[in-house]
Amino acid sequence: MDSFTLNKAAGAVLMVLILTMGVGIVSDIIFHPTIPGKPGYEIVVASAEDATSEVEAVPEVVPISERLVEASAEDGAKVAKKCAACHDFNQGGANKVGPALWAVVGRKPASHEGFRYSSAMVAYAEEHPEWSFEELDHFLLAPKKHVAGTSMGFAGLRKPEDRADMIAYLNQQSDSPVPVASE
Repeated sequence: MDSFTLNKAAGAVLMVLILTMGVGIVSDIIFHPTIPGKPGYEIVVASAEDATSEVEAVPEVVPISERLVEASAEDGAKVAKKCAACHDFNQGGANKVGPALWAVVGRKPASHEGFRYSSAMVAYAEEHPEWSFEELDHFLLAPKKHVAGTSMGFAGLRKPEDRADMIAYLNQQSDSPVPVASE
């Protein structure tokens, strides 16, 4: 390699270094950084008197005995379509992923013949003599919370009216429905 080529390479490297340094100086002049007097962000915590800290009261749910008076078994049949993939509602219906639910109101939990219940449901049945309207209402709200460890994967029915309609439908699916006024 001759000295002319070596001078061109050294000149190119020197030019790149000078250009990079020049761009840094010019950008510092154009974009002058502002350094805060106090580093970080101030987090404002709401005091107890703030209107934003008030918690709205959860509306009280009317007892199931009162909701059943106005409940509709026909609407419950529509709600029951969510359950039809896992349960059969017909008399003499076969067990599916879940037990058949014919005459479930008033029946002892975990007592349907031919269905293998989870250990959590069997333990629940030892403490509860029957599926009352109240027990069904609590169970249908959140099955996994009401019977911890149950294998039922359904998330539950959040609307109290839907639960009342569903229970009215379940009560109707029986040879001898439980009288609503007795609850």
